[in-house]
Amino acid sequence: LANPNYERTHSRTLLLARGLQLMLPLMASWWLLANLMNMALPPTINLTGELLIITSMYNWSPLTIMLTGAGTLLTAAYSLHMFLMTQRGKFPRHIIKMNPTYTREHLLMALHILPLLMLLTKPELVMGPLS
Repeated sequence: LANPNYERTHSRTLLLARGLQLMLPLMASWWLLANLMNMALPPTINLTGELLIITSMYNWSPLTIMLTGAGTLLTAAYSLHMFLMTQRGKFPRHIIKMNPTYTREHLLMALHILPLLMLLTKPELVMGPLS
């Protein structure tokens, strides 16, 4: 997702990529879906992974619940910050012309997210058979 932004803004700075939701609404929906999956929104496979890690760390040492909770909170906060910085706000004035999104970019996003969505329906592929 960062590469199509870079191709259009010619900068990796998040502040210079503000307001892209107005120009590229479908790309903004890809950003939203990726950020929600990164924040372990139920029923994504990330939620399962985070719950397994948190429970195993808590069983190892109850003090680690604070560290894993802080890590989860920081991940969610940064994901929301990144989404808001790249998609919301005023459109930057230094961008005069912006190319539309191409089908190859949307196909690439779909090919990255489809395996994750398929793991939602059959998590045994990763976690092994449930006993």
